[in-house]
Amino acid sequence: MTICKYAHSLLNTHHSLFNTLVPQLNYMRTIFLFAGLLLGIVSFAQKKKVKDTAATSRPFVLGTIETLHSNILGEDRTLNIYLPEGYNKTDSARYPVIYLLDGSADEDFIHVVGLVQFNTFPWIERIPKTIVVGIANTKRRYNFTFPTTVEKDRLQWPDQGGSSAFIDFLEKELQPYVNAHFNTNASRTIIGQSLGGLLATEILFRKPQLFDKYIIVSPSLWWDNGSLLKATPVITSETVLPPTGIYIGMEQAGLTPGETPHAMEVDVHLLVEKLRLLKNKNLTIAFDYLPEETHATIGHQAVFNAFRMLYPQKAAQ
Repeated sequence: MTICKYAHSLLNTHHSLFNTLVPQLNYMRTIFLFAGLLLGIVSFAQKKKVKDTAATSRPFVLGTIETLHSNILGEDRTLNIYLPEGYNKTDSARYPVIYLLDGSADEDFIHVVGLVQFNTFPWIERIPKTIVVGIANTKRRYNFTFPTTVEKDRLQWPDQGGSSAFIDFLEKELQPYVNAHFNTNASRTIIGQSLGGLLATEILFRKPQLFDKYIIVSPSLWWDNGSLLKATPVITSETVLPPTGIYIGMEQAGLTPGETPHAMEVDVHLLVEKLRLLKNKNLTIAFDYLPEETHATIGHQAVFNAFRMLYPQKAAQ
């Protein structure tokens, strides 16, 4: 009889415990179900957000790509064009133009446009808002060099010596095309590095009126055994020119290639001295020595410095 009472008491206890736990278990199950439902809603919302974001994405446009057929060069040339913020073809505003040699997207166009945009920010305003025309290369050495008299160089680089035609292209086809299709003013800058710097120097010596600002970086003055340094520029002390700014940047470099090695720093110093000896009151010459840069890295820093040195009134603000 005692055992039966004990069993009956134990059964009552379990029944009471069961009645107590069941509501709690139901409550916990409800909590878990609600949490799962909430996670599902969040997951769905995140997926929908990703889907919506992808659906509204669009390309980041830096400029336009145009093709200009050159009768002088007998080929199509690709132009990468950057237009400044706020540019509107129907407005009366007119803009200076930078002509960028080595102006392909995988050459200097993107980083130079970045420098132009940075220096035209309203809180900086070092330079005026400017159109950039990047001239993509086809035959770089041919376009940027005049014929060499060095036999070894002619054998090593048979495709050279076409700079005269390329300068005609700049003057007679490219500049008129840009002036006809964009809101330009009379200010024109050329940027050239290495062989591009050689070409910019040749233009300065022979047709200086094509540009009023020259940014010449690490020019390959060794070409044709340094013959350009021996040439007489058409500019004299009496030549009537618009105010023309010349920036020449040079890294710490070694000997040049070619049959007769040249010290590039010496060649550049000779160029600077030659230009200063012209004593033309409308020429402003800025020399910039960048010993911490190499031939591969100097371009970006030199162009930034050129903007500061060619627009000193803005830099002083």
